[in-house]
Order: sequence, then C-alpha cells, then structure tokens
Amino acid sequence: MPRPSDSSQDPSVDPIVRRVAELGLVLPEPPRPVAAYVPCVRSGSLLFIAGQIPFRGGTLMAMGPVPSRTSVELAIEAARQCGLNALAIASAELGGRLSLVRRVVRLGVFVASDPSFEDHPKVADGASQLMLEVFGESGRHARAAVGSPSLPRGASVEVEVLLEVSA
Repeated sequence: MPRPSDSSQDPSVDPIVRRVAELGLVLPEPPRPVAAYVPCVRSGSLLFIAGQIPFRGGTLMAMGPVPSRTSVELAIEAARQCGLNALAIASAELGGRLSLVRRVVRLGVFVASDPSFEDHPKVADGASQLMLEVFGESGRHARAAVGSPSLPRGASVEVEVLLEVSA
C-alpha cells in the first residue's frame, strides 16, 4: 500500500483514495470474515458492509466493555478503525474507486459496554467523523449507536456500513 504522501499528488489515483491519503490515513488490507458470511453484498445501488471489529495489523486494538476495560478515547479510535476497515472492503469491492460512493446511508455502531455506560453516541462518532472527513457532505448518514453486553471476539466496538454507490 502506498504511503499517504505517495498518492496525494498522483492524478491517476481515485479522488476519494487521494483524500484518504491527504488525511494521513492508509486503507488496511480488507479484513477477512471471521465466520460464515461475506464481507459485503451489493444489491442494486446499495453496498452492505458486514460488521467490522477493530482489527489493526491483524490484532484487535480494543477488547472488553467500555469504560471498565477500554477507555472511551480508545473506543472512539476503535470505531474509527472499524470505519477504515469498512472502507477497505468497499474499495476492494469497487475496484479501488471509492469515488463511486454516492453517499454513506447508515452506520450501525455497537459498543460492548458496562450497564451504566451512556456515551454510545460519543464512541460512534469515531466512525461518523471518519465518514464526514473522507466523503464530505456525502458522508452524512443515519446512525444507530447501541450498547451490547459482548461483541464478536471480545471486541469493544463493531461497525456496519450501508453505502449508496454508482453503477
């Protein structure tokens, strides 16, 4: 994968991929499913991206409930990583052309949390802010931020994404 500065000036690079680089971000390798499902399904102009947990470099970066085992700050960063993982899957599905994304329609954000935790929206903003930074106004979306007693593999956060895409 090119370093962020390598693609920021290359005119052949997709403009949204260029924007990702300008933000100092690198799309990771698309995570592989951890069970019997596919990473995304395209139906008409909709791209449904399966729930992503915060794998970074093949390792879960945040595990356990928020805030007793994972700080709110780390959970926000984990939600952002989930969003990056989802964008990597979208990029792979769209042949590296994230500019085919017309808009981010919806995010579903799940937070493994202690029973008294009430800042799920704050954690979810990690993924929401990423979509706004990458796509601008097209990144505004509907969202659910939901608490959960546990998530797959013990992750602190999981994010699913629904995108509208061009043909």
